[in-house]
Amino acid sequence: MDGLVGKITAELLKKNIKPSYQRIKIMEYLIEKNNHPTVEMIYNHLVKEIPTLSKTTVYNTLNLFIEKGLVRPLTIEDNEARYDTIISNHGHFKCQSCGEIYDFPVEIDDFVPDKLQGFEIADKNVYFKGLCPKCISS
Repeated sequence: MDGLVGKITAELLKKNIKPSYQRIKIMEYLIEKNNHPTVEMIYNHLVKEIPTLSKTTVYNTLNLFIEKGLVRPLTIEDNEARYDTIISNHGHFKCQSCGEIYDFPVEIDDFVPDKLQGFEIADKNVYFKGLCPKCISS
């Protein structure tokens, strides 16, 4: 096995995850699209190829990937979770017109406000919302 499917299979095995067809296809979608998808987006895309796929399988797979450190949940909106395969700390910008989410580098690993000294920080996120250049120019 070579290419992306081979790399995904090897990574899943390394994390002690059985590389089922559905799991491989979900991870392949996340990597290839890199669009910070919702469960609904993943399901709607893959159900055409995998008619037996359920939303429960997508949710369970994503939760397993999060637990094993392969995927990071993105909660830029209150009413929907999105998923990101870039697990290192970085920022996100969501266009309020087209809904596109963009990654950007930001140095947040060493940032701890004085008021949080002594706290144990489990997660750091930087989110911006506004209009992307495409929407501004149209």
